[in-house]
Amino acid sequence: MQNINITTEFTPNPNSLKFNASAPLCSHGPVQFASRAEAGKSPLAAKLFEIEGVQTVMIGPDFVTVTRSEKISTWALLIPKVSETIREFISCGGNPKICNNCAEVSAPHSEVEKKILDILNEQIRPALARDGGDVRFCGFEDGVVKLHLKGACSGCPSAAITLKMGIEAYLKEYIPEVKEVVRV
Repeated sequence: MQNINITTEFTPNPNSLKFNASAPLCSHGPVQFASRAEAGKSPLAAKLFEIEGVQTVMIGPDFVTVTRSEKISTWALLIPKVSETIREFISCGGNPKICNNCAEVSAPHSEVEKKILDILNEQIRPALARDGGDVRFCGFEDGVVKLHLKGACSGCPSAAITLKMGIEAYLKEYIPEVKEVVRV
């Protein structure tokens, strides 16, 4: 049996913690589950929602970001339970294709959308993933890019700064058609 390491990493969001796994968890980009009902798509997410205090779960290729409910004031009880649940999933032969039912970004409708998606996928998403977050492209209309922040980014106190001074500034610099980035 392989040695499975789970390490934790704080994120800019004090209510979200990133659990890094030494084995694959998901065969494609991060997928967020906002409720126990949505977790039916993922056996790992469903098990994590059984832990009292887990509010949202985002599963990436080799990490899980868990956001705790505001009723839970400390990570002390959650960390061992979440870590053990992830470890058990992997050691029991958990299927890395757990997220195959989840919607992916649709094909771009224009050359500008293609440029936006390229930058999001190649530059922005990897940076957000390092902090336990992700972003989903929701559309581009009249110069406005619509994004949905996921994982640690969704409830982060720094989300507005990340969106405006990070993502918006970067997209505007490389794509003149982008006038604004908004959160949906």
